[in-house]
Amino acid sequence: MGYARWCGATASIAALLVLAGCGADPKPAPSPPPASVPPSPPASAPRPGSSAAPGHVVVAVFENKSDHQLAGRADAPYLNSLMARAAVFTDAHGVAHPSQPNYLALFSGSTQGVTDDHCPVRAGAAPNVAQQLQTAGYTFGGYSEGLPSPGYRGCSSGRYAAKHNPWADFDSVPDAANQPYSAWPADFARLPTVAFVIPDLCDDMHDCSIATGDAWARTHLEPYAQWAATHDSWLIVTFDEDDGTAGNGILTLVAGAGVTPGPRTGRVDHYSILRAIEDRYGLPPLGRAATAPPLFAM
Repeated sequence: MGYARWCGATASIAALLVLAGCGADPKPAPSPPPASVPPSPPASAPRPGSSAAPGHVVVAVFENKSDHQLAGRADAPYLNSLMARAAVFTDAHGVAHPSQPNYLALFSGSTQGVTDDHCPVRAGAAPNVAQQLQTAGYTFGGYSEGLPSPGYRGCSSGRYAAKHNPWADFDSVPDAANQPYSAWPADFARLPTVAFVIPDLCDDMHDCSIATGDAWARTHLEPYAQWAATHDSWLIVTFDEDDGTAGNGILTLVAGAGVTPGPRTGRVDHYSILRAIEDRYGLPPLGRAATAPPLFAM
């Protein structure tokens, strides 16, 4: 979405916020993380120079909608309220069509040679962000709505689709990190350091309406978004791809502690999101994340 179009949408967003009574004051930026993070117990050991335990990042991925299908739209009131209190990347793009290569890019810095939605994909020992986090003493968890059981590596079950669950493709990711959304903790302090949330094929807007996905996001993401703002943590919301255009423009936003709301105009993509996570925890960027424009100057 171009800057002018984003700005044109802000009036509609503001009207929605007046009706909803939403809004949040920007939080002061936290101190930047160190260049490297030594291995340490992720839930209890503070980052060097910090009195707090490492903050969390939650990445929620929705499906097949372009940025202009969401900004200022009455059928997406929650996402618009979140945009108004987030950094919104107005020139964000998926890296491919169809879905699966985008998830692999976001998780591993590479599409792993995948160009379609076939299943199974077996990436073997290829590097990925879950492996990086575990090596550095942090934790990772993927929460997929409709996953029939922890560690399930089958291709589909009901409204669950493995093409949207990249961590199931990598041998280095333990089954315990591949969880159904029903395992999402009520106490957000118990979340892994980095968690991915994948709604099912209806709630992610793939098979159902924008309004359905927006309502799911309000119910399932807003409690964490509020918590993150006061717990050194982030919520990243993005989409796998747009509705099939060559430009592949998608909504991408970051909300939470230290994030100043407003538009960001530089071109970014899924590799940029991965880079932002790696920068936050002092991890070396994987694959094409190494040359991707970062979301923020960390």
